[in-house]
Formats: sequence, C-alpha cells, structure tokens
Amino acid sequence: MGKTFQKPQCLADTITHYCPGCTHGIAHRLVAEVIDELGIRGRTVGIAPVGCAVLMYNYFTFDFQEAAHGRAPAMATGIKRVRPDLMVFTYQGDGDLASIGMGEIVHAANRGEKFTTIFINNAVYGMTGGQMAPTTMPDQRTTTSPFGRKTVNTGMPIKIAEMLATLETPAYITRQTLTRPKYVKKAKKAIKQAFTYQMENRCFSLVELISTCPTNWGMTPLDALTWAEEKMLPYFPLGVFKTPEGD
Repeated sequence: MGKTFQKPQCLADTITHYCPGCTHGIAHRLVAEVIDELGIRGRTVGIAPVGCAVLMYNYFTFDFQEAAHGRAPAMATGIKRVRPDLMVFTYQGDGDLASIGMGEIVHAANRGEKFTTIFINNAVYGMTGGQMAPTTMPDQRTTTSPFGRKTVNTGMPIKIAEMLATLETPAYITRQTLTRPKYVKKAKKAIKQAFTYQMENRCFSLVELISTCPTNWGMTPLDALTWAEEKMLPYFPLGVFKTPEGD
C-alpha cells in the first residue's frame, strides 16, 4: 500500500519539548516540507532563537546555528553574505524578534538581506512564563499584566508585518495562521513563496504566523485555537502586506 502522508526528511525522529497544543510543531513541519519539496536540504542553514524554539536544532536534519537573544538576523546576514549560495532562515518568536531583536529585524529588512524569517506570534513570552510581549493585545491578561494590557502605560502592540511593509526596500511580507487546516495550507504556500524568493535572490522575506500558547494563556488546546481566531485575527489580520517589484 502506498503512502500518501509521511514524515519529511528534514525532520529528525525526535520527540519535541513543546507543550500540548502548541503550534510550533506545525510550523516546524511546514518548514521541513517546503525544504524537502524545493530540494534544498543540503544547502540550508537555520538560525535558532532564544525562546520556546531555542532547541529547534534538535528537530531538523540540516545545519543550524544558535543566535544570542534577538540577534538571529545579524547571524543570518553574516552567513548569507559569506555564503550566498546557502539558503538561510531565522525562526523567531515575538519576544526574540519584536522586543530585544527589533533593531536587528528592521535593519536587516531595510538593507534587503536575502534571507527568510519565520516569525511566530503568540502574543506572550512563552518560554519564560507568559509575560506581556510587544505583541500582547490591549486588555489581554498575562503574568505581568494580570488586569490586562493598559495601553495608556505600555503603548500599543506592535504589528510587525505592517511595520516592515512600510519600508521602501523590496521584500515579501505576509501574515498567516496555524489554527485550522485551511489556514495551514495557506501558511505553507507562504513559506514556500518566501524560500523561492530567496532561491531567486530576489528579496528579504518574512512570514508571520499567528500561533497558540495554551499553557501561558491558561486554556485547553482547543480553546486556544478558538481564542486565537476570535481575538488575535481581528487585531492581526491575515494577508500579504508587501511583494517585490514585478509580482
């Protein structure tokens, strides 16, 4: 009997450390499937963040580097400039990318560095206990905003995709989600497009993925999926915010 669904070659046969219901696993699989389909496993280098995905190098079968907190874009820039033949991507959460790493991602995008960023947005600091993140929404409760985020004191959440799309430098910027199969298919298509642009040496690319964090949200996995759709998607709308010239 033939197989219609199997583990990607890019994924190691290893149990992950992620919490039940976390959508990091889905994102990992999509990245692995795309790299397999494009036939680029032998020349791909991933950059792991500091955050929930800090150990992601254990889960893939191609080369990885570990970056200091927020500095994955700087490391990706160095690798890609020294070895432009490589396919380089960073994988970062909202704390790593949108807080301590904000300057890195903005300037890498503005320089038009030819690497790809997979940006996981679950609106909290996941690894360190669910504190308020730059992407935490107004009135959203976290361990450091137990009465909800008050924007009069903390400012508004940062919408990374929209912000990077304002840069004049050509880029591919999109936001997708991992909450339902129909959205997962669109997310995979976006990741594949981002890697394809890099293969063509076209532009910087960032794929933002709205994800769940059941543990820190204090919800069941199913309730977390519903909450993400009902609360996050209206605030962080899905879509393509920027494409390179000629597309």
